[in-house]
Amino acid sequence: MQQMSRAQVVSSFTIIKGSLIEETYIAFQGWDFSLSKVQNLSRIKETNSIGATSTNWLRDVAFVLSRRFDLNGRDRSLVELAQAGCDREVWKPLLLWHMTRDEFLVRDFLVNWLFPQYTEGAYRLQAEDLYPYLEMLPEKSGIKTEHWTKSTLLRVASGLLRIAVDFGLMTGAVVREFTSYHLPESSFLYLVHAMAEQEHNANQIVHSPDWRLFLMAPEDVERELFRLHQYRKLHYDVAGSLAQLTLPHRSVADYAKELAL
Repeated sequence: MQQMSRAQVVSSFTIIKGSLIEETYIAFQGWDFSLSKVQNLSRIKETNSIGATSTNWLRDVAFVLSRRFDLNGRDRSLVELAQAGCDREVWKPLLLWHMTRDEFLVRDFLVNWLFPQYTEGAYRLQAEDLYPYLEMLPEKSGIKTEHWTKSTLLRVASGLLRIAVDFGLMTGAVVREFTSYHLPESSFLYLVHAMAEQEHNANQIVHSPDWRLFLMAPEDVERELFRLHQYRKLHYDVAGSLAQLTLPHRSVADYAKELAL
């Protein structure tokens, strides 16, 4: 029997533990690629390099890092950027994109629930507003879910909204409000390179659901591409229904190297 991908698994544990932005950045700064993931995580727990306030929290952070990231493969550039001292405001959106490669619920919540709320003009949201969405998850095809108590349901709903706040998409404590979010230019260019590795069609890149993670509609993406074209930071041209996108680097790894300088 084929093992189900983690990208289709709903986990309340990682959501409740939160975004862990600062812990992840510090852990990645000390990551040693000559060691295995297990050895690196053991070292973090032995030295408490992330400054955890309890043994249990240190254990939980190590567990979430292990579950979320493929640090010798897909997510390696995220580590290298942290080690190069990449500005956190540039790095944070990249963290969100990378963690949603293998964190189904965060991605589905942002792409298929929060973004429509944003475009439909919702202003204030609270945990209870997510209950119908979360209760419908078991009906999605191919999704592996858990049975949640009412207490867990509340913690997951609150955790998802807190993650949106942590990444700058919303503000507030109990009642959350949308902010005027702007994706940094360097982050945008990184993400375009990352998407172009998976999708060569420029129109498909512009319309990628991934931009919804940052509250961006296709017209927002295209506007930014034209702006960057004007400043000669990439080439983007549209003729009728055809679009052409040429990037300055052949891969996201190459762009990450420039970003790390």
